[in-house]
Amino acid sequence: MSAPEPQRPDELVRAVEATLFAAGQPMTAEAISTHLGGADVGEALAELQRHYARRGVHLVERGKRWHFETAPDLAHLLRREREEVKRLSRAATEVLAIVAYHEPVSRAEIEAIRGVQTAKGTLDVLMEAGWVRIVGRREVPGRPVIYATTPDFLTHFGLASLRELPGIDELRAAGLLDPVDDAQIELALGKPDDTGVTTAAWDEDSAEAELPIGLASPGQSG
Repeated sequence: MSAPEPQRPDELVRAVEATLFAAGQPMTAEAISTHLGGADVGEALAELQRHYARRGVHLVERGKRWHFETAPDLAHLLRREREEVKRLSRAATEVLAIVAYHEPVSRAEIEAIRGVQTAKGTLDVLMEAGWVRIVGRREVPGRPVIYATTPDFLTHFGLASLRELPGIDELRAAGLLDPVDDAQIELALGKPDDTGVTTAAWDEDSAEAELPIGLASPGQSG
């Protein structure tokens, strides 16, 4: 089988654009390259991202996967269903934070940070929401399952990567922490208390938190 003929830059950009528009789900640069016969698509993706920066749809990268999504300021025009708000327990919210900031992490490691046992249903809720997934097993006695966040977690919260997760100071400045949350979230993020010990945590059945589970943020993906 002969190697595909090299494409001119403008043709490659158009080919990458068509591939992404036709794709049923976000694609990695490697997958796009394979689809186009091994072409180097890095520059084409960068050019398309610049081209669409001021248009009604943007080309974005979430978790190393590329897709087009509605510009944030126009997303409301295309939503045809009311965003559903489901309740996440305080335990689920805290476990999600621990997984995001410490991944990959086992259930035992989550419990060590929280200081209490984590019900299996808590992780099940996060996996059903599509935000947490099993990524393997820890190579230690018992080989426990380890968990990490998913590309859908990044997409939902508008993050290009986990490096964009806010720190304690940013959460506090945004008014997202009250005096009770403040100390506990520090534990979830791995910051020890004044004694240097990372212990104690929420009770499984304590307060609830509301997080939106539904349409992707910041815009409607497609």
